[in-house]
Amino acid sequence: MTDTPITVARGNGIGPEIMDATLEILQAAKARLVIDEIEIGEEVYKRGCMTGIEDSAWETLRKNKIFLKAPIFTPMGGGFKSLNVTVRKTLGLYANVRPCRAFHPFIQTHHPKMDVVIVRENEEDLYGGIEYKYTPNVTESLKLISRPGSERICRYAFEYAKANDRKKVTCMVKDNIMKISDGLFYETFLEIAAEYPDIESERYIVDIGAAHVAARPETFDVIVTENLYGDIISDIAAEVTGSVGLGISANIGDEFAMFEAMHGTAPDIAGMGIANPSGLLLGSVMMLVHIGQGDVAETVHNAWLKTIEDGIHTGDLYKEGTSTKRVGTADFKTAVLERIGDQPTKLSAVSYGEGKGALVMPPLKERVDAQRKLVGTDIFVYAKDKNVEVLASDVQPHLIDGLELSIISNRGVKVWPGKAPETLCSELWRLRLMGTVPINGTHVAQQITSLTEQGLDIVKTHNLYKFDEENGFSKAQGE
Repeated sequence: MTDTPITVARGNGIGPEIMDATLEILQAAKARLVIDEIEIGEEVYKRGCMTGIEDSAWETLRKNKIFLKAPIFTPMGGGFKSLNVTVRKTLGLYANVRPCRAFHPFIQTHHPKMDVVIVRENEEDLYGGIEYKYTPNVTESLKLISRPGSERICRYAFEYAKANDRKKVTCMVKDNIMKISDGLFYETFLEIAAEYPDIESERYIVDIGAAHVAARPETFDVIVTENLYGDIISDIAAEVTGSVGLGISANIGDEFAMFEAMHGTAPDIAGMGIANPSGLLLGSVMMLVHIGQGDVAETVHNAWLKTIEDGIHTGDLYKEGTSTKRVGTADFKTAVLERIGDQPTKLSAVSYGEGKGALVMPPLKERVDAQRKLVGTDIFVYAKDKNVEVLASDVQPHLIDGLELSIISNRGVKVWPGKAPETLCSELWRLRLMGTVPINGTHVAQQITSLTEQGLDIVKTHNLYKFDEENGFSKAQGE
């Protein structure tokens, strides 16, 4: 059989220790791999590379297309971008798959039947990192949800469920508040769910859904959700299983895939030889399945399960009464190596088969564009020393023909006309100007010029559109 080339990064903190253990176990299990190593993260940042990854590393990643990555460190502040996010978005790794399974009674949990997979959209949402500071006291972070992005992740969740004999897919959104963005995600979920009648589908508002993951996770099977929600929910789910240290993460795209542990670099224990390599090792099991080496994945996973049920645990898992031996990184690795070829007798053994490989996704649906019509504009003004009545009186005489001042809002709440005395206002005001006649971009530009000439400090604008005569913008609270 042909060996599969992969890229490996040993990472920072405990990364090199757990990667060494993982690779030794893979070699003993006869994984058919050709390994190219790259350096990313802390040392690369120190060399002045603000992204934490150099061009030569990108070339290796693009050549091999499979990436096994230990935890990496991103410096705080100073313009440094998260390397994890950079890799996911650059390589189009749109699906973040995080299985969270209980290993009762060998790892303590209140939910022994838990076995849930979180499928998280990996490129959009607030993790686009598009942020602004408009005034000394007002900031903004843009939440971007697209129909193609939503379609890809929802379909991946159903295809994953189908391929892994899962019975239900749950969509978690907050579309009761974010009716347009989360509404689009859920609308797309319903469209895709209709193509999989044999798989149950349901929706949860994300706050109560997250609470249910913490309180009764065994009711879920596959959860699909947006980027931020998925990040939070998967950490909750991993904690509920008994240890975040066992959390694993696959990042899947059309051409590339990256596999890693969920946990961070843990610099406080780096070099002490006590880190648990399980998260990265189980991430490598997902990698082996993805590249069609399910036979090796089965060998590694069952040896790990046998080690766990024999009570040989690192410190993060060790518990009097259920554990038999407390070990460090090296001894845990040795215990797994000694059990290569064994199967658990109390935990359920896994069976992956050979040659299953990555999911093959169909192309995106062709869409017919809706008819788009400009109907108004929101103009955001920095006015620190004006109350809303003064602001309205300053604006109205300078409106151009075809536009009228509909409302003024502040922090999303309508404050003109009819401001409630209790409403707290910041220095950033939104003027909603609606067209009284058909308008175009020239009207908007003329209006901005007119208000600017009167000394108003305009910090941004948003055009307001109708799509097939439906509003493509939200109302203010109280509007």
